[in-house]
Amino acid sequence: MRALAALLALALPASAGSFTPPEGCTVFLTVQSKGCRVSNFYTCEAEPAGDKWRADFDQEGMFFLSHVNNEGEWVESYETADGTKQVLVPGAADAASFSELLSRGRDDYRFQLSTNGQAPTEVTGHDALTGRDVVIDGEPLQETEFEYAETGPDGTLLRRSYGNEYISAKWRLFFAGPSQWDGGQGFVPLDGSPVKFSEAGETGFASTQPIFDCDAVMSSLPVTPMPEEAQHDHL
Repeated sequence: MRALAALLALALPASAGSFTPPEGCTVFLTVQSKGCRVSNFYTCEAEPAGDKWRADFDQEGMFFLSHVNNEGEWVESYETADGTKQVLVPGAADAASFSELLSRGRDDYRFQLSTNGQAPTEVTGHDALTGRDVVIDGEPLQETEFEYAETGPDGTLLRRSYGNEYISAKWRLFFAGPSQWDGGQGFVPLDGSPVKFSEAGETGFASTQPIFDCDAVMSSLPVTPMPEEAQHDHL
């Protein structure tokens, strides 16, 4: 997609500014989160209804792009530093379903991902509503608990995570929460919970400068969302 290529070309270290999505796309939400991250969510006219993109920024600029559909399935993602591309392999054994999570209170999933055209990895896990409703910056959210694992073609465990997230029925989006993440060296605590939501016309809308916890971020922690954010907001 030419528009995506143009956006990736802009993924360079940047000072505070306003996010401009590709031509034909519109920002609808900006979320300032713990862990020194700000995310801009946008939709594009040429894509199916309900599809959404998320552009993540840290203090150096944009570092991650992800694309999900209306059911929260991870369609594709890009790490802007090295150009790594990860896409959903068609024909999931059990596709993720935001609708099922809302209606049944639990959604189990099992799907495959391909990174830069390599042999696919497999992700298995679940999301479940805890029954706890929360309000963050005036927005009503529902808490979930999740657990997932990603394995390589030979069955080797690549990464796993468990913890809590938040969902918005209004936006049909997942937002990170307190969790534990293991990339092969033991579990590490993470918390990318949302702190401030800004819609069009509100202070902070389309901002590219994170404002929370930026002095406390440790470089040893993983900053790229794993299929979290890739599958929705926790992998």
